Amino acid sequence: MTQFGYKLMTEEHGPKALVTNAVAAEKGGFDFVSISDHFHPWLEAQGHAPFAWSVLGAIAHATTRVGITTGLTCPIIRYHPAIIAQAAATIAIMTDNRFSLAVGAGERLNEHVTGALWPSTPIRHAMLGEAIDMMRMLWDGNIHSFEGAFFDLDHAQLYDAPVQPITVTVGVSGPKSVALAAEHGDGIMATSPEADLITGFAAQKGASGPAYGECTLAWAASVEEGLNNAHERFRFSAFDWSVNSELRDVAGFEAASKYVRPEDLKDAITAGPDPDVHLAAIRKWTQAGFDHVVLTCPGDDQEGFIRFCESELLPKLR
Repeated sequence: MTQFGYKLMTEEHGPKALVTNAVAAEKGGFDFVSISDHFHPWLEAQGHAPFAWSVLGAIAHATTRVGITTGLTCPIIRYHPAIIAQAAATIAIMTDNRFSLAVGAGERLNEHVTGALWPSTPIRHAMLGEAIDMMRMLWDGNIHSFEGAFFDLDHAQLYDAPVQPITVTVGVSGPKSVALAAEHGDGIMATSPEADLITGFAAQKGASGPAYGECTLAWAASVEEGLNNAHERFRFSAFDWSVNSELRDVAGFEAASKYVRPEDLKDAITAGPDPDVHLAAIRKWTQAGFDHVVLTCPGDDQEGFIRFCESELLPKLR
């Protein structure tokens, strides 16, 4: 059965609001929540970027049922993979194994802040594969030393290791990232409802795994308001990852999106109050085979969006 999740946008909401939204999503019937892991917002209008792992600790304590995942964490430049291994293990214990880890090769927007070199895509993919393997190594709770192509461990041991294996999903957008996910991950996460991503993963993995997809719905009182919200907060989504992974800072995204108009987003983001319009968008994901669909809504009225999902979307989807 398909599970439906709520996206906790750290770029749009402060830390206290994110915890409040997670609790509301659990009460509203969502199966899981997915939190972005950013150092910067995409655009100035979003205006936030709290530390996701601190927020996750609070959510772990404030919720009892809902599943929790990241979406996405980059464990290769801004973070050392040993640190994310420790953080993920801690949240897995705090949530009684409700936590899974979704990882990706990152965006320069967030990873450049330590002054580290921003590598090419093939190098980032190789780094990510090594990072996933290192995290799995540490999760067994034993002492490990390791000298890799990119990362080292020196007698590292997690004294609070996860009781159960942590599911690792990998952000994918094409054949190369799908191959990476099949080799190192348990499942995939995508931002486009392409069935080939799922079938490609299964063919190379030799087994299926969880398939997460992010669906953006600009729910609002009118189509115009919804598109305006999407334009203000999500106009960066008009670009693909060849752009979004390379721009350095918020100023770069402001400049790149300067000529994107609200109407330019209408084919990619459904807008307005009509549940049938949004249901059609979500069903593109389920029909493509995604079994975990994350619902994202740009704007401040997250309480209203969660109520709308609870009453108008989730019952019909199930």
